[in-house]
Amino acid sequence: MPILLLLLLTACAPAPEPEAPARRPNVVLVLVDDLGYFDLGCYGNPAVRTPRIDGFSQEAVRFTDGYAAAPVCSPTRASIMTGKSPARVRITNHAPDHRGFWPDDPVLEPAPMLDRLPLEEVTLAEHLSSAGYDTAFMGKWHLAPQRVPDAREWYPDRQGFDVNVGGNGAGGPGRFFAPYRFPNLESREEGEYLPYRLGEEAVAFLEGHAEGEDPFFLALWHYTVHWPIEAPADLVQEYEAGGVQPGVKMPEYAAMTEALDQVFGRVLDALERTGLADDTLVVFTSDNGALLSVADLGPLRKAKGYLYEGGIRVPFMVRWPGVTEAGRVDATPILSTDLFPTILAACGVPLPADYCGDGVDLGPLLAGGALDREAIHFHYPNYAWHRSNRLGGAIRAGRYKLIERFDDGSVELYDLEDDLGEQRDLAADRPALAEDLRRQLAAWRLQVNAAMPTPVR
Repeated sequence: MPILLLLLLTACAPAPEPEAPARRPNVVLVLVDDLGYFDLGCYGNPAVRTPRIDGFSQEAVRFTDGYAAAPVCSPTRASIMTGKSPARVRITNHAPDHRGFWPDDPVLEPAPMLDRLPLEEVTLAEHLSSAGYDTAFMGKWHLAPQRVPDAREWYPDRQGFDVNVGGNGAGGPGRFFAPYRFPNLESREEGEYLPYRLGEEAVAFLEGHAEGEDPFFLALWHYTVHWPIEAPADLVQEYEAGGVQPGVKMPEYAAMTEALDQVFGRVLDALERTGLADDTLVVFTSDNGALLSVADLGPLRKAKGYLYEGGIRVPFMVRWPGVTEAGRVDATPILSTDLFPTILAACGVPLPADYCGDGVDLGPLLAGGALDREAIHFHYPNYAWHRSNRLGGAIRAGRYKLIERFDDGSVELYDLEDDLGEQRDLAADRPALAEDLRRQLAAWRLQVNAAMPTPVR
């Protein structure tokens, strides 16, 4: 009990005020939807062509143990915008969570959750805007309600972004070729490809800041590679010719990933062309693992919607000229929640004294140092759309990962250094370690006031 009390008392201790950098960096945060850990060449895929992202990895720090805060999209997006765990902000599933996701004979009712990011939360964009940054959002938001008259009140332009291109409450675009089926992005011409269009918008924004007068924050949060799986015909034909093979489970999905690579390359080219590259911190990551039906997950178990590594381990790279060592590979576990304090500290923006968050500043780690953190935590008390996940939580501490199931209290324990595919459950062999991690996970849930599922009556 004293340990739990200490955790509760210290959970929201004020973070040290960052030193103002000599020159405030611009920030480009690229978040891909459903991009899996094994989808890129630089993460081991042998067949999908991603030369621009692979080249970026040689200029950045590439994290081998980077995680999304949740195995589905909305919670991870909330974690980035707030620096809070999905459990603390009470967005724990893809919005809107509804009864249609429940299995046929559920044992548990899922935990209650919000279907929107509360306006009371001061977002990453609001902090940066208040500090003089120009802010732009492009792509998938999925932190606003759907099909309600006042849904726009929760769109990105009401949460700190000066520009909003395509951000709304939708979880997917409906279609990737124009005409599009969601609000606030009009087609320029029929048949244009949405990732290319968002890339053009991003390039135009960067070119508009070529003079470098005001720093900027660009959140390019792609709808790709989310369902429906659609890609330009020429790329699809090339992968169809190669057929299904290691790294390519579905040719259309591989083509989608290559198209994403092309767009990322155009953004990097724009930074170079405008002279902004040396003054810009670039982050590239994904909101959760890949969809099981379309992607080769490689050595990882399961996929999006599960607490196994295939659902939460994602590509995670950061390039910060003058700070990061080009081509360095780092195995420190990091989390999407860390981006909030990391970016604010990099930009010299202090947090309010009463701020209560869960991420840590990765600045020292990016500069080649170490990260002082014992564990990272996950809370998924809701059913995924496929209705086959078991409600639970997870903790990663060092090389070990424990998954706890809420329906029967059982646990699974894995040594990720020796067993990345989570095939050998060590819980019975290491009961003391399993119990210690289970207690740590329970203490963390108390600390963040996590909502829990309840028995079906």
